[in-house]
Amino acid sequence: MMMFAKMKSAFRRLRHKEDGNATVEFAILFPAFVTILLSGVELGMITLQHSMLERGLDLAVRNVRLGTGTAPQHDEIKAQVCEYAGLLKNCNSTLRLEMVQVDLRNAVTWDTTADCVDTSEAVQPVRTFVNGQENDMMILRACVKIDPIFPTSGLGKQLVVDGAGQAALVAMAAFVQEPN
Repeated sequence: MMMFAKMKSAFRRLRHKEDGNATVEFAILFPAFVTILLSGVELGMITLQHSMLERGLDLAVRNVRLGTGTAPQHDEIKAQVCEYAGLLKNCNSTLRLEMVQVDLRNAVTWDTTADCVDTSEAVQPVRTFVNGQENDMMILRACVKIDPIFPTSGLGKQLVVDGAGQAALVAMAAFVQEPN
């Protein structure tokens, strides 16, 4: 009986103490703050890489438009996109281009899913790459694979990835094939 009375009085003293309150709040809120921080870093890097892909594609398409009389091939355009993009890691091995001719007088049915490289699968040939004639409207779509910085937490965990754990970034550009 005496032992229960001592324990009861010790628990009463502990119940009124406020030591350790900050530790409980820290233990509850710290994981949420770290997740937000990691997601912010991931989003920033994805945005930067996507901007560089769009820049590289725009500059390569500009070269195609201004290079009248020439019809650059897939490998040339791919090399230009990778050169201008600069920041994309393994661009030459993970970038995939697709170029189709659009008839402005007829409705065009075009697969809306981007054709991307999956490094965990066997190599696939170029899906569609058609050099247009004079005054043809062309659409060039580029897809590059990137590695998430934090693949197991926050935004990195929510990304759609392939078998190799890479996420796809897609950019498109349209241009008119200039006459000779």
